[in-house]
Amino acid sequence: MINNNISQVMNQMKAIESMATSQVLPIETTEKAEGSSFAGMMQQAIDQVNQTQADAKQLSTALELGDPNVDIAQVMVAMQKSSVSFQALTEVRNKLLTAYQDVMNMPV
Repeated sequence: MINNNISQVMNQMKAIESMATSQVLPIETTEKAEGSSFAGMMQQAIDQVNQTQADAKQLSTALELGDPNVDIAQVMVAMQKSSVSFQALTEVRNKLLTAYQDVMNMPV
């Protein structure tokens, strides 16, 4: 189970990295090629990060309440998964802001 969670986080990070480093295409081209817009992909990534944070919070609360089905290793993995996914999303946001600022500072 732990290896599965780690591989899911790694896959999410690779997907976010590929979104951040890919060439900017017009929205129409992106929609036709991938079936969704960039904004939709970003919203999906935000929703996934939110879900991992909610899962970590739920496991943490269950451990604090003494649930015998939850052990400390599960909680720690969920919290790390949540932290890594949030950091990855923050880095994507930072790259997008930098790219936007670069485009806005270009001479016309």
